[in-house]
Amino acid sequence: MTTRQELRPDHQARARARRAITLPIAAVALGLSALAAPTPAQAAPPAVAQTWNTLMYRSLTRQQVAETLRTTIATQQGTVVTRTSEVTNATNAGTVAQAALTTATSTDTAARARVTSAQTALTTAQKNLTKAVAKKKPKSTAAALTKARNAVTAATRTLTLRKTEAGQTATSLTAAQLNVRTATGTLATAIANRDAAAAAVVVTQQKLAVLPTAYALATQAKAISRDVVTQSRTGFTTADTTQVYGITVNRNVAYAFKRMLDDARANGVTLSGGGFRTRERQIELRKSNGCPDVWTAPSSSCRVPTAVPGRSLHELGMAIDITQNGKTLSRNTTGFKWLSAHAAAYGFINLPSEPWHWSITGS
Repeated sequence: MTTRQELRPDHQARARARRAITLPIAAVALGLSALAAPTPAQAAPPAVAQTWNTLMYRSLTRQQVAETLRTTIATQQGTVVTRTSEVTNATNAGTVAQAALTTATSTDTAARARVTSAQTALTTAQKNLTKAVAKKKPKSTAAALTKARNAVTAATRTLTLRKTEAGQTATSLTAAQLNVRTATGTLATAIANRDAAAAAVVVTQQKLAVLPTAYALATQAKAISRDVVTQSRTGFTTADTTQVYGITVNRNVAYAFKRMLDDARANGVTLSGGGFRTRERQIELRKSNGCPDVWTAPSSSCRVPTAVPGRSLHELGMAIDITQNGKTLSRNTTGFKWLSAHAAAYGFINLPSEPWHWSITGS
């Protein structure tokens, strides 16, 4: 816990640090989208803190995830329409190929029949020639032989022509059969693609249907916040902290805290503050705030309520004393009103006795 009086020296130090930065923090912040969703900060042990971080990240990016899923569904549904059209086209192509095969089969059958007929005619002509040669009547032999020979020649030409035609129809039949096989394969592929596209839509729709609400995710994070604090005290080091616009906070709350500042700024509310402080600094505050005993006196016994060293969430970087435009928050400020309405969505709760003090447990 801190007071307005405690915040002033820290504010002056932070102001000096901000002036030393070439690019003002505000300019950097304004360049960021209030709805931007960068990768969440790398969470440090324990696992429950990682869980809190993940839950808050999912809560704060839920809207973007839902929009992405809806866009994906629309795209996938468009693909289904395209794939369905391909099935229709492939079906029509298959119908045409099958009709062509039927025609080619009939034509080939007729051509083979004509070959058989021409072969029969040639055989008959050859027999007639043999009979003409065998006749003994001299006056009619020459004319009969000529006629019989001409008939054989004509039948031979006809048979050759019919065989050529049959070869052509056989080639056409083979091509028609190949076209049918190709059309059948194309149709099977088109159906498989359409079914896969339809299945993908169902999968994405199911993902959207089971997507938890932002409120549900934030509520889950709130439920484990005290465990986060308890388990984070063991093994905590300053390596578990990071900077958010010049404010030192625990890595596990960094993403949610940054989103809160960004979104507040997008609403015209510029917030800053002081986060992490060392055990030594907490001891100094206990002394300066007149606590009867640094280590044993309750917080309420101090001139200004101040947590016993080792119990302050500031020492874990999980509490922030918020300022607005460089001034400590009071209940009548727009910053306090904005936080009261929105901070819970980012995992932060106010300590009722201190309008400026916000932490993941409200302690």
